[in-house]
Amino acid sequence: MYTPGQPDDLHQPRPALVVSENVRNRLRDDLIVIPIFSSGRVGPTRVPISAGSGGIDHDSVLFCEEITTIDRDFLARGPLGRPVPQDLMDRVLRAVRRALGEVLVD
Repeated sequence: MYTPGQPDDLHQPRPALVVSENVRNRLRDDLIVIPIFSSGRVGPTRVPISAGSGGIDHDSVLFCEEITTIDRDFLARGPLGRPVPQDLMDRVLRAVRRALGEVLVD
């Protein structure tokens, strides 16, 4: 995906995890995504994603505090690989909830 408003980002296009429901994705012109960075500190709102998961080439980090919508026109190509495992999606949802200010007890 190409991140809108960041044309000077040397890492464009940037991979992203689509977190919106499939039915929504079919009916809308945009998708809800979380950008994936090749490095970064893991923390309450950042979730590691292993190489191979979802087609990612190397270990990376999902920046869940940067959840956004992206217009389909910004998609560079289709999925990189198979859907990520449900346990990863559960960790991502938890991190998004933390980023939105919900207090979660582990």
